[in-house]
Amino acid sequence: MSIPKRKCFNRSQRLEAARQLLQGYSGKKIVRDYRRYFGVDWQTAFRELEILGVLISTSYKTAVLKTLADLTAAREQEKAEKLDRENPNQNDTIAFIAGYTSGGAPYGITWEDWERLDPDSSE
Repeated sequence: MSIPKRKCFNRSQRLEAARQLLQGYSGKKIVRDYRRYFGVDWQTAFRELEILGVLISTSYKTAVLKTLADLTAAREQEKAEKLDRENPNQNDTIAFIAGYTSGGAPYGITWEDWERLDPDSSE
């Protein structure tokens, strides 16, 4: 399955095609439809529609961009948490877990010892 040619357009090509597209547009979600039709991100869709003279509510634009920023921050937080879960060789007190005792307690280099060994690692 090939990608539609319109999704490979550069800005000038999109603007030219969008002028014709907007003449017959009767929907209510112009930014979303523009985004999907041309395969661009929200910021690009807002910018290009404003270039074409489409009036977009400032509150709508702000809300959408804030939601995108919140989603990006949440994804970054999830990545950090996943990385912490995937790195079982450290915890809050031990910088490097070398092993476990027969009772299940971890042992290794503590964070305090780690900072003494490598003073550049402290922030």
